Amino acid sequence: MNLHDLCPAEGSRRKKKRLGQGIASGHGKTAGKGHKGQKARAGVSIKANFEGGQMPLARRIPKRGFSNFRFAIKYEIVNLAALEDRFEAGSEITAESLYALRLISGPDKPVKILGVGEISKELTVHANAFSASAAKKIEAAGGKAEVI
Repeated sequence: MNLHDLCPAEGSRRKKKRLGQGIASGHGKTAGKGHKGQKARAGVSIKANFEGGQMPLARRIPKRGFSNFRFAIKYEIVNLAALEDRFEAGSEITAESLYALRLISGPDKPVKILGVGEISKELTVHANAFSASAAKKIEAAGGKAEVI
């Protein structure tokens, strides 16, 4: 096979539809836009949910219930395995030290320690929240899990 033998697969490339090229082209006169109306005009931009002035479905249907999503505390999550890998035995872990190692995205955000992985070092961990298994594993290794 040589370079001059290469060609696209049969039917994978189509010619561009040429609009307004006379009646015989099949796309002449109105160029596939029909007669008059908003979509026949230049510069049309109709939103996907626009229903011609009718009250949109999203506003017609009843709204029920309450979501606590916007009021929920969004914790920065850190696993025990990450603490085991990155900290020396006897060290004190704070949000600032976690941020310095890029384990969390900001030192001012609430931190929750989860019990994924094992820990064998004696660490003092200061965080806003701990999972039950994380606190148990830290204290079993001789460390302290202190809630801020």
